[in-house]
Amino acid sequence: MYGINKMKVFEIQSPKTPIPNKSMNYAGPLIGLATFLIIGLFHPIVIKAEYYFGTRLWWLFLLVGIGCTVGALFVQSTVWSAILGVTGFSALWSILEIFEQRDRVSKGWFPKGPGHRPKK
Repeated sequence: MYGINKMKVFEIQSPKTPIPNKSMNYAGPLIGLATFLIIGLFHPIVIKAEYYFGTRLWWLFLLVGIGCTVGALFVQSTVWSAILGVTGFSALWSILEIFEQRDRVSKGWFPKGPGHRPKK
């Protein structure tokens, strides 16, 4: 990938393969691994955020989601752009999940934390 001045921004040097004149592209597996880790990281974040703060932090997920998604538009590297995009959309999806987590707590599937306000 080349930047504004034709400088290489992000390139993984691949080792020699047994197939002549062929090289491996590590970008796909790297993006896949990052996606797996990001989604796995957001799962406990949503649970802990809902436990300690209820649904009051939904706006923070919105800001992170918008910020990462917009940032992905301006990053020259395909790999980092994809990672930012996955992080942004995972944060946006977490808005839905934090409200669904509230419903799971009300059904007794998860413990009620100190972040829950009493109903008036």
